Amino acid sequence: MPRDLSPRAMTRRVLIVLIVPVALGVGLLAGLIWYAADIPVASSAEDSRRVDAIVVLTGGSERLLEGIDLLKRDLGAVLFISGVPSLVEPEHLWQALGITPAPEVAARVVLGHAAADTQGNALETRAWVRANGIRSLRLVTAAYHMRRALLEFRALMPEITMIPHPVYPPHVKQEEWWRFPGTAGLLAREYAKYLVALARVALGLPPADLPEEPPPGLPTHAPLAADPSVPEPT
Repeated sequence: MPRDLSPRAMTRRVLIVLIVPVALGVGLLAGLIWYAADIPVASSAEDSRRVDAIVVLTGGSERLLEGIDLLKRDLGAVLFISGVPSLVEPEHLWQALGITPAPEVAARVVLGHAAADTQGNALETRAWVRANGIRSLRLVTAAYHMRRALLEFRALMPEITMIPHPVYPPHVKQEEWWRFPGTAGLLAREYAKYLVALARVALGLPPADLPEEPPPGLPTHAPLAADPSVPEPT
């Protein structure tokens, strides 16, 4: 069948070529606005249930300091920090953070060295959780990162009870993000990563493998004693 080269047909093709990317861009922008609006906001209300483990994803000093504070308040039996560089030991972290935890607190900290990204955090934590009989955890990460972190963690550990615990880095201007190019760019990148992770999880694609190394164990004097108010996974 001969191709219609009439002006009307050509105009229609040009409109289609223009409309499709514009519609895609509008959809992505609307999604970004929704994503930013749905980020948790700081609240005085806190879920104070005690869990088996507090899990901190590296990526900012605020997360680490919050994890240490939660451990001091005994809201978890042990603190697992995922994604720590391979040569870093706890004393290096304390020095970088400018703190000196009490010995009984420092002794309940476990470092994971295998993860390099959020999916790796979930894989590393799953290996540690299963090796140590963890049934519930409090997930500590930046508020803007929480949705993707929960997606990755729940996809790999649906049997584990998880309490999200967002922190709020001061450099992220969450309330009026569109006015701050740095924050706007950060949220746009995070939204793009979330869409990729969502597609991978929805399609059931297998996660990447971590380096073969045994997960760290629990501190010998940090027995699990989760609060009974944390429900059993169903």
